[in-house]
This record gives sequence, structure tokens and C-alpha cells, in this order.
Amino acid sequence: MPNNQFRKSELYSFITGKASTAIARRLQKNFKQAGLDITIEQWSVLYHLWKEDGMSQQLLCDATFRDKPSITRLVDNLEKLKLVKRVASKDDRRINMIYLTPEAQELQEKSMEVANQTLNEALEGVTHGQVEIAKEVLQMVYENLK
Repeated sequence: MPNNQFRKSELYSFITGKASTAIARRLQKNFKQAGLDITIEQWSVLYHLWKEDGMSQQLLCDATFRDKPSITRLVDNLEKLKLVKRVASKDDRRINMIYLTPEAQELQEKSMEVANQTLNEALEGVTHGQVEIAKEVLQMVYENLK
């Protein structure tokens, strides 16, 4: 027996990620209000580089769940904003390593503060236990489909 406990009218909203879209929209709005002139897509790339500077474009694809053309476009735009620089790998010149600039390092604290504020807004009234259950369920869904 299938484990689908959603009515047909609920299924589409569940699949499209209504909550995820709402968080993304609010984060973009909060970035703008804070004077941060970056998109959430650009921020997601910067976020992974703040965790590990000097990632290859392929690793950024994997980390952000984006395809190569999308990452290339995002890195191009981040380069234009002088937030990242491409450096050919010493081991394989076909591979570009992406490094943060000092300007990007300066964005980290303020943008993370805005992201945390946005997440706190999103999770208002949600208990720690509910968050843990949601994370566990979503991880199981991901594991089932990867």
C-alpha cells in the first residue's frame, strides 16, 4: 500500500516546495532591505565558498544542486561583482578553482545575520522537535530519490 497521505490538491503544493519558495522570497526581500545587492542564488554559492574557499566549479555544482551552465553563469556574475575570482587548478588547468575576494569576505557576517533572521521568522512557533522531524522526513525523501 502506498504511503502517500496527501490529497491530490495538496500534492502539487508539497512537490513545488511552497515553504521553500516563501523562505527564498523573504530572504531576497531581507537582503534588499539590508542593502545587500546579491541574489539568493549568488549567496548560496558564496555560502559554500565561505565554508570552503577554493572549490572547483564541479564541487559548487554538487554543493548547490545546480548544473554546470547555471554555476558558470553565477560565477560569471559574481566575478563581475568582484566577489570571486577563477584560478586555474595547479593539477589540471582545465579545472577552475573559485576563490573569494576580500569584498566577499566582508559580506559574510552581514548576509549570515540576515539569513539567520529570515530563518527565525520562518520558524516562529515551530518547536525544536518539529524541526527535527521535518529534517528527518525530508532527508528520507531525498535518500529515496537520489
